[in-house]
Amino acid sequence: MKTRIVFRLPLLAALAILLSLAAPVQAAQFVQFGDYQVHYSVFPSSLLTPEVAAQYNIVRSKSIGVVNVSILKEGDHGRLKPVSGQVEGQVVNDIQQQRILGFRRINEGNAIYYIAEFQFIDGELLTFELEANAPGAPDTMPVRVAQTLLND
Repeated sequence: MKTRIVFRLPLLAALAILLSLAAPVQAAQFVQFGDYQVHYSVFPSSLLTPEVAAQYNIVRSKSIGVVNVSILKEGDHGRLKPVSGQVEGQVVNDIQQQRILGFRRINEGNAIYYIAEFQFIDGELLTFELEANAPGAPDTMPVRVAQTLLND
């Protein structure tokens, strides 16, 4: 018997819950750059409920994935605070075909994150080459992630 998770939370919170349930292999999905952290998640858009997908204009499909990136800065007492910036990147499949990712910024309450959609084939190994920039960060923050997406 399958259990379906219904997301009624903000997208970022929903994705965090989804990742904690679906991807226990990687406990922390972020890269540290001094006082900055670049958090990321990659998943098939079919995991989103129709309501969440419609709210954020994301196409739900077993052949469309979503990459979600946020930039956080450590502040007083180690608290993380979302910061505005820019995210660019590309996805490369296992036969070295490259596709540029078109990120769009989403502001939701105090959260700031960047999402991009991409097409994929079930079981395909994808490598995401991302680059985040934030005002005040000393350098560009590169993130490279390899992931195979599977549909349920």
